[in-house]
Amino acid sequence: MYAVVEIQGSQFKVSKDQKLFVNRIDAKEGSKVSFDNVLLIDDGKKVQVGKPNLSGTYVDAKVVAHKKADKVIVFKKKRRKGYKVKNGHRQAITEIIIQAISEKKTATKKDAETAKKTTAAKKTTAAKKTTAVKKTIAAKKTTAAKK
Repeated sequence: MYAVVEIQGSQFKVSKDQKLFVNRIDAKEGSKVSFDNVLLIDDGKKVQVGKPNLSGTYVDAKVVAHKKADKVIVFKKKRRKGYKVKNGHRQAITEIIIQAISEKKTATKKDAETAKKTTAAKKTTAAKKTTAVKKTIAAKKTTAAKK
């Protein structure tokens, strides 16, 4: 099972127990984070694609460490001008481990039948209550008219 999830503006293909380096996340080391911007889930049998993302699905991860990436050299030069500048920087990254990919539950036939029964029961009880209220109001009106 794998999922495509958007983390800090970048899309990653993730699976359970995968180690991943992403842009710095504001969370303490050892804490758990959840990403709900899931774009695709493939469980081996079927593929679910979001428009643009899947609602009710999320990816749980654990923050392992905050690190810096390898140094990137920035070299600027203008030819024949004697201009050379060499700079570099190290990007702040976070190491995470994917712990779980959870997708929304699909309703089974039994769940759908029980849901229909409960909604029908609620409707009948509501209808009984409204008719009882209407009768009491009519009785009050008739007693008020007799006076």
